Amino acid sequence: MSLTDEELREAADSLARVLIDRKQTIATAESCTGGWVAKVLTDRAGSSAYTLAGLVTYSNDAKRELLGVTEASLENHGAVSEPVVREMVAGALATTGADVAVSISGVAGPDGGTEDKPVGTVWFAWGNSPSDTEAVVEHFSGDRDEVRRQAVLFALQGVEAYLAVR
Repeated sequence: MSLTDEELREAADSLARVLIDRKQTIATAESCTGGWVAKVLTDRAGSSAYTLAGLVTYSNDAKRELLGVTEASLENHGAVSEPVVREMVAGALATTGADVAVSISGVAGPDGGTEDKPVGTVWFAWGNSPSDTEAVVEHFSGDRDEVRRQAVLFALQGVEAYLAVR
């Protein structure tokens, strides 16, 4: 069953309330979700109070140029990897000055998967500094839209959980 727009809106609203209460801003660095996290965060009126920037860095060139992801990380680990999403968070924080950043890079499908990184593999990272960044990999099922929806929800909930303990 696919997540609904309403479920994504509720998760975005919940994170927005946390950011507003803490007077903090967020930046997104997205690849496979194509800006969807930034979209649901900014669907809410007044979102400029907590959403600073959304960077869609779909290509490796964009990851390098806009976020400072290293060629070594891309070559040695691939775009869908822990080192890359950690560097995406660091780059988003440095580029935007946001208080917290979230990054997402994955294989949404229907093509592009490998034995090591099948369709549905998505890496996430969130943090408020390069030294305090968490990264996690998830494996989602479903078609491209379902994988992306699950990734958006996981990212929103992950950032909120991260902030809850800081």
